[in-house]
Amino acid sequence: MDEEKKPDQGDLITRGIALFNTLPIGTLFVSGTIMFLLGLGLNGWQTWQPPAEIHFVPAEPTPTPLPTSTPEPVNVFINGEVAEPGIYQLPFDARVQELIALAGGFTTEAFADVVNLAQPLTDGMHVYVPAVGDEQAVIPLVSTPPSTTKAEGESAGGLIDINRANKSQLETLPGVGPSTAEKILIHREDNGPFASIEAIMDVSGIGPAKFEKMADFITVNE
Repeated sequence: MDEEKKPDQGDLITRGIALFNTLPIGTLFVSGTIMFLLGLGLNGWQTWQPPAEIHFVPAEPTPTPLPTSTPEPVNVFINGEVAEPGIYQLPFDARVQELIALAGGFTTEAFADVVNLAQPLTDGMHVYVPAVGDEQAVIPLVSTPPSTTKAEGESAGGLIDINRANKSQLETLPGVGPSTAEKILIHREDNGPFASIEAIMDVSGIGPAKFEKMADFITVNE
């Protein structure tokens, strides 16, 4: 029996080409496409890198603003033609209009036209409201706090000493204008010092009603 003849390499190549030529074109296209995609996938797998880790940094807390200090209220003295003269405490940004309201408003004799209701108040201020026909209306109606040095004619408590006060100091009293202040000086010169604050009613033109308005602001220190 003859030994079976093995095909050589050339025969195998020839047969492979012949088999390839017998395959349908569609099968060849699909096979090529699959091999191409597998090649892309393998290449992508080899080059793929995991994404970098994301770190979240919390925002810095907003600092709480420090509380602001509230300005101190002001204490203001008002006298003259208001219903209730005295010392009043008001907010730091208050105006003369608010002070007048606290003092009960103007009296019927008040010369309100010369009062600046919009003027801001400061601590220690003195506001004087003159009467109608009072010549004192032409002088400043609002004065700033006096110096710590006590003036002659003024007591340690800020009262007007009617036995020592000069004309300008007397004119700061409620209802006392230049003419009345002059009468007080003449009476004091002619009759000597006043024995009491009530004795000022001996001056012409100063009756009980006017004395009542000034009583809280005068003293006698012989």
